[in-house]
Amino acid sequence: MKGPIDPGSWHYRQINERAPTLRVLADTLNELAAEGYPVAACTADLQYSNGLVEFARANPERFLQFGISEQNMVSAAAGLATTGIMPFVATFASFLSLLCCEQIRTDIAYSALPVRLVGHHTGIAMGFYGTSHHATEDLAIMRSIADLTVVAPADGVQFAAAIRASMTHPQPIYFRIGRGHDPQVYDTMEEFRFGKAVTHFQGKDLTIIATGSTVHPALTATKSLRSQGLEIGFIDMHTVKPLDRDAVVSAMRSRMILTVEEHNILGGLGGAVAEVMSEFGGQARLLRHGIKDEYSLIAPPSHLYAHYRLDAPGIETVAREMLSS
Repeated sequence: MKGPIDPGSWHYRQINERAPTLRVLADTLNELAAEGYPVAACTADLQYSNGLVEFARANPERFLQFGISEQNMVSAAAGLATTGIMPFVATFASFLSLLCCEQIRTDIAYSALPVRLVGHHTGIAMGFYGTSHHATEDLAIMRSIADLTVVAPADGVQFAAAIRASMTHPQPIYFRIGRGHDPQVYDTMEEFRFGKAVTHFQGKDLTIIATGSTVHPALTATKSLRSQGLEIGFIDMHTVKPLDRDAVVSAMRSRMILTVEEHNILGGLGGAVAEVMSEFGGQARLLRHGIKDEYSLIAPPSHLYAHYRLDAPGIETVAREMLSS
């Protein structure tokens, strides 16, 4: 692969201002603790990667360090939730979804306990660390677990709003967070509603539906195409489950729909949209854009995003190819 390396591209540890999306995790939990909410934080030796070290310093009695023992951590969080505590469990998404699937299903979701699971460094964000650390299956796994809400915020503003909204959400939640370097999409967000997508533009030619870390580049591509006279719609589908079916049906008024996700195209956002489209019929054509059912390459994240056309220029190219086909 060619091209300059983003200086922050391959660092997996949170480094102050360079990981704003993850920084809000500790900041928001500190605020909620000060306001009297019974929150606690659990992690598996990753407090410097997900920023929870700041929560640990401010609220040491509410911070639990489990070491490299993710499955025990998830089961223990289920136990904490039975006592009225609201645990936030944060670790690399690949370990949380693949390694702890059974504990999430049986101990948390089946028991309907309000545990908040934060899988960070999703998709190909771990770059050099390779296949064992890439999380391109987590949406499919979490979507298939009954009564588990699945949310992929676009930036720190939306993540903070979603955390606050979760205080009154009765079900367990999986938050899907990238490496924390997402550019800001929203200036403010007064209200976050689980299962209610954010529609930025309506479009006749094509509607792009993106989630999580792909929202910013996909929105940038949308604005570029619209500036060239194309009627391109855009939807931020922050909640992948329950999916906003009304938003998908509305998007089906476009000739085409393009889903964008940093995930295997099987079972994630594209799969969820395809399920809705198959039930409602219509003439809109769907293209699912993401990792094409393969184990991703190993390289700096910035290079991988370009290779898989998940950056703004790549998404715009995919959209143009679809429109001209």
